[in-house]
Amino acid sequence: MSLRGVELAEIPEETARVTRAVFPKGCLAMRMRDTLGPVFADAQFEGLFPVRGRPAVSPARLALVSVLQFAEGLTDRQATHAVRSRLDWKYALSLELTDTGFDFSVLREFRARLAEADADRGVFDAVLRAAGEAGLVKAGGRQRTDATHVLAATRDLNRLEFVVETLRAALNQIAEVAGDRLVTVVAPEWFDRYSTRPEDSRFPSRWAARVAHGDQCGADGMALLQAVRSAQAPPGPKRLPAVETLRQTWVQQFQHVDGVVRWREPKNTPPGLIRLHTPHEPDARTGSKREVDWSGYKVHLSETCEPDAPHLITHIHTTPAPVADVVVLGEIHTALAERGLLPDEHLVDAGYVDAGQIHHARRDHNVELVGPVKASTVKGQSSGDVFDNTRFTVDWDQRRAVCPGGQTSVQWREARSQEGTAITRVRFAARHCTPCGLRASCTNAKTGRNLTLRTHAEHDVLRQARIEQDTDHWRRRYGHRAGVEGTISQGVQAFGLRRSRYRGLSKTRLQHHFTGAAINLARLDAWLTGRPLAPTRISPFAALRPTG
Repeated sequence: MSLRGVELAEIPEETARVTRAVFPKGCLAMRMRDTLGPVFADAQFEGLFPVRGRPAVSPARLALVSVLQFAEGLTDRQATHAVRSRLDWKYALSLELTDTGFDFSVLREFRARLAEADADRGVFDAVLRAAGEAGLVKAGGRQRTDATHVLAATRDLNRLEFVVETLRAALNQIAEVAGDRLVTVVAPEWFDRYSTRPEDSRFPSRWAARVAHGDQCGADGMALLQAVRSAQAPPGPKRLPAVETLRQTWVQQFQHVDGVVRWREPKNTPPGLIRLHTPHEPDARTGSKREVDWSGYKVHLSETCEPDAPHLITHIHTTPAPVADVVVLGEIHTALAERGLLPDEHLVDAGYVDAGQIHHARRDHNVELVGPVKASTVKGQSSGDVFDNTRFTVDWDQRRAVCPGGQTSVQWREARSQEGTAITRVRFAARHCTPCGLRASCTNAKTGRNLTLRTHAEHDVLRQARIEQDTDHWRRRYGHRAGVEGTISQGVQAFGLRRSRYRGLSKTRLQHHFTGAAINLARLDAWLTGRPLAPTRISPFAALRPTG
């Protein structure tokens, strides 16, 4: 299909007349169109379509339909029915009253084009840009960020179910392209082991028997891989996605021990960021945060929070589940800078904050990062805390430190932490520490006390942050961060944010950008109609709590 430009600036006269007669007070789709204008233009999507071929449905209209679809929680069929039958949608889409719309499959094809071209952010940015042109969002002020987990669109599998299902999926794909070859390779008992889904099978209840079943599955999978990759095998099966998933899974879950395929010990499996969890969604990973464990992804939402403007989402960032919050903060600031929407003050929780992030936010983007930094948790021989770094006098110019007992360090060297962060290691001599009367409150090491310091700038930032966060002014300032929990709640309850509709990271990211655009439309509509923010919910009994 090729792209033919469509003009959305003018609403057909008859459509406007009838729609305004039926909706004299307007509705979300109409107010969005009247306030923000067309929002999308076909030129934004010209790279997704060939120059020649059958004319495509206007991608500007498809983008708007997709956002409205997510705003109302509709399926593809319901959304295309709304295009044909609803006056407010025809008004927003600049369609004639007699327009018959398009087939629902066009929406799926449009999403696939966006995901393949990594152009999903463009839809979200267009809505945000239109709000900015209307004066409803701007740079500066306060913003806040938080993350929540997203469940993958597949059922959870335990380890034994996972390897059995992975082998079964590979067998099914090979059977479709090379069934004649496959029946000459597999043993007859494989049909009993892998013909049905693992949840329909009854695995052994005893642990030793389950391990033996897993070892047998490992041997069968290895035999299949050897047969598929042999010189006599046809080239088709070895290029199948399920076969590649089988190979990766067997590398991660099994090993050769004395020539026999055995389970890997849990401590000998890869880290969660690269470990596969299901053969049906290779991008899904297992994450854990406090008491929550899940399989899928994580989404970070950033929003404005000024009292005199609508609270709009300014950035959405989707990652695999195990990615730490602190890792993505730099990417969030960079994306906000590209949009021209950097805040003056960024409120985040402890997961996003360390000395390096505070320093880099100030240095690179002139953003004040506000969030609790971790306190020192090292213990000494006494029941109290060890003297932390703040109790030592550090002379960065002379490259030395003085301990609370008045002794000077004997070694100062630059190094790298396990995460690759630049640090300074400082050591005090055992001859000074051993007889010291403060030793019990300083260190329990048999040798002298060792200090690990950040870089000079980060050390000063960390020290100042720990002082500030103990003040009432800082607590009042940071209290505004709590409102982002309401945004996550709205996304989860009204827009299905916490469960992926699609498979794969790219399509899940696309879903989140559509969801963010839909949330922004809902919030703009609430702002335009004067609907106030909902107050924090307090149960009747909790409201009776005595003050003080």
